[in-house]
Amino acid sequence: MSTNSRWKQFLFSPLTRILLGLVGLVGVVAIGQIGTESLLSGMGMEEDFRNLMTGIVAAILAIVAYRYLFNIYEKRDITELSTRGMGRHLLLGVLLGAALQALTILVIYLNGGYTVVSVNPVQYMIPPLTMAITAAIVEEILFRGILFRILEEKWGSYVGLGVSALIFGALHLANPNSSLVTAIGLAIQAGLLLGVAYMFTRNLWFPIAIHFAWNFTETAVFGANVSGNALSKTWLTSRISGPEWITGGAFGPEGSVQATLFCLAATVILLSYCLKKGQVVKPSQRPPAAR
Repeated sequence: MSTNSRWKQFLFSPLTRILLGLVGLVGVVAIGQIGTESLLSGMGMEEDFRNLMTGIVAAILAIVAYRYLFNIYEKRDITELSTRGMGRHLLLGVLLGAALQALTILVIYLNGGYTVVSVNPVQYMIPPLTMAITAAIVEEILFRGILFRILEEKWGSYVGLGVSALIFGALHLANPNSSLVTAIGLAIQAGLLLGVAYMFTRNLWFPIAIHFAWNFTETAVFGANVSGNALSKTWLTSRISGPEWITGGAFGPEGSVQATLFCLAATVILLSYCLKKGQVVKPSQRPPAAR
């Protein structure tokens, strides 16, 4: 094998594509956030709105960077971010994510552990909105658009799901109030569910919408901690108490058993449709087109 062939083989190997994609995207987003923050800090804009603008810019940069990088790198159309059917997938994703979070909180409420303390001004939704938009778009492009998609192309859907879910859960061990149990729960709730959501539609809008709605509903609407983080401003100020396995404790409702079970049920249902529609990929098999 010639040096040129070995170099091309290395450059287009799954690991290289994943690493270059992750580093490139994170770099663009980080630089964009720093630049936007610096630009807006001198305009006298209120902090919440400044953070919202910075988060929106970061999300847009993630989409644009992904499109251009993989369009050039992989010499293909980026169908996973196609606007065809985008509205339908966003709506379905928002409904599913909000429903799953509402069911999780409902179990806490039925066990006498959820109480609304106060209803705050609507603008208190801005900080959780910022967090939800940025996390949903950036994380889904990183974990489903790059990591899962490339792993699936080489080793098939099941390996892609397993590895990407484990990595997603493990990274959340660094979050405040996290534990091995909560990391495993997130690997199932987000890692598996959002990976299968991508398989179901073969586009990123559906998992992005689920991720967004889950986080936004949890924080802005129900006033709960998200992945161990508490926000100072939410629409509802709530008090959550009771057994940690039902409430999730300081980590938030994502650490509860019912959150994992509800998301696992949704995962199984979507995966059954994927199997029926031929959306599950075998090792080295070409993935089906976006739906």
